[in-house]
Amino acid sequence: MAERGDSAAGIERRIKFRHLQCFLEAARLRSVVAAADALSISQPAVSKTLRELEEALGAPLFDRSRKGVVLTAFGKTFLHHAGTSVTALRQGIESVVRARAAGEELLRVGVLPTVAAQMMPAALQRFREACPGVVVRVVDGPNQMLLGQLRVGELDLVLGRLAEPEQMTGLSFEHLYSERIAFAVRPGHPLLSRPSLAIRDIGAFPVIAPPPGSVIGPTVDKLLIAAGVGALPDRIESVSPTFGRSYTRLTDAVWIISRGAIVQDVEEGVLAELPIDDGDSTGPVGLTMRAEVPATAAGQVFMAMVRDEARDMRSAMPG
Repeated sequence: MAERGDSAAGIERRIKFRHLQCFLEAARLRSVVAAADALSISQPAVSKTLRELEEALGAPLFDRSRKGVVLTAFGKTFLHHAGTSVTALRQGIESVVRARAAGEELLRVGVLPTVAAQMMPAALQRFREACPGVVVRVVDGPNQMLLGQLRVGELDLVLGRLAEPEQMTGLSFEHLYSERIAFAVRPGHPLLSRPSLAIRDIGAFPVIAPPPGSVIGPTVDKLLIAAGVGALPDRIESVSPTFGRSYTRLTDAVWIISRGAIVQDVEEGVLAELPIDDGDSTGPVGLTMRAEVPATAAGQVFMAMVRDEARDMRSAMPG
């Protein structure tokens, strides 16, 4: 029998799905023999399984007599939670089965390219292996546009930075990880040879900065103001990864962008990151969904893949 000091987690590890099945059938039919017939197993097997469950819990769940079995007070308490757990498990199994057999189901995912490029490809690959029959439509663009499409049902979810509060009406956000602002340049850029750098040093070069209304715009503006940088004399406004990457490689421009957009470029030596102390420029990255609309079965599987990738990213981050 379970001891009084046994932890709930310790007891939980001893209880298996077969214990719950036998308990629920015996409680429903009020008979061990009838439960055995319903489960297509032997009566001794049901009796043994119920004894194991009672020993794990350290409490009698049934009063036994020749007429059958009747729930004790402990059994009545356990019944509700056991039934809820089995129902939730069955719903989870059905969701996965539906997602895998979805045929030409369409999953529409909005992606803010400045923050999701690092995580989206791996998560999508894992999802396609799990649900090969689901067509995934990936839509990128400005955050405000993506959230507008999500709000009216043209997208199923959005992966990107948390928007300003006024843009989150009717939406919910699940935080996955935090990401900071980076200053990217071409390899061999003059600033890379300086022994020490400050944010104000970028003002001597063209700067690609996010435009007003972009999701990282307020963060970048606060960063520049805190560093004592006024109006940039040669400022280009864009959050396009394609333009930013190409222009930065071609010129001496400094590209201010979410670090996730340039991680692969830096690893491959296509771009370099300036060693500038940008203070607390981190912002939350995660999943944005409609608050009152449950995700589809395919959407739930995809979000699970994204959470797994985010966990791997967090574990790989320094510090």
